[in-house]
Formats: sequence, C-alpha cells, structure tokens
Amino acid sequence: MKRALIALATALVAAGPALADQALATAKNCMACHAIDKKLVGPAYKDVAAKYAGQPGAVDKLAAKIQKGGAGVWGPVPMPANTQVNEAEAKKLAAWVLSLK
Repeated sequence: MKRALIALATALVAAGPALADQALATAKNCMACHAIDKKLVGPAYKDVAAKYAGQPGAVDKLAAKIQKGGAGVWGPVPMPANTQVNEAEAKKLAAWVLSLK
C-alpha cells in the first residue's frame, strides 16, 4: 500500500507541470487546432515531439514557429502567427510539446 501511494504521489507531481502547460495551450487557443494524440487542423503534439526529438535547438525553433507561424512542414495548411503568446510562453509551450511521448 505504501509503495502504491508513493507511486501515485510521484505520478501526480510529474504530471503537474504537464497539466499546467496544457492549460496554457488551452488558454492561448492552441488546442483549437492541435490535440495531444490526434491530428486536427494541425499535427498532433506527440507527432511534433517525435519529429523534433533529439534535435539541438528544437525548443527555440518551435517557440519561434509558435509566435511567428509557419508553413509547409506538415502539409498545405499554414500555422498562423500567435501574437497573443509571448517569448517565455512560447518556450514553455515548445518544451511541453517536446516532452510528450
């Protein structure tokens, strides 16, 4: 029983930041076009994480795309600029996306 409680507590602590970053993604309207594990208008966040896994500078690259938008990487639908997201938020969102497996 004690081991189960420790495992549960550890899982909740580990999930805390991930849930907070998902809340930021929701607050910034990212979830209108993206989902964690399925394609909507844009790619699934898990697919983005897999594509950029292990790439140096991936957080900064994705943060720039979050703020400025992009086109051509995931198909013909462009991602618009997200001017409501500041640089710190963009980096936090990018790091969260890259942490998904």
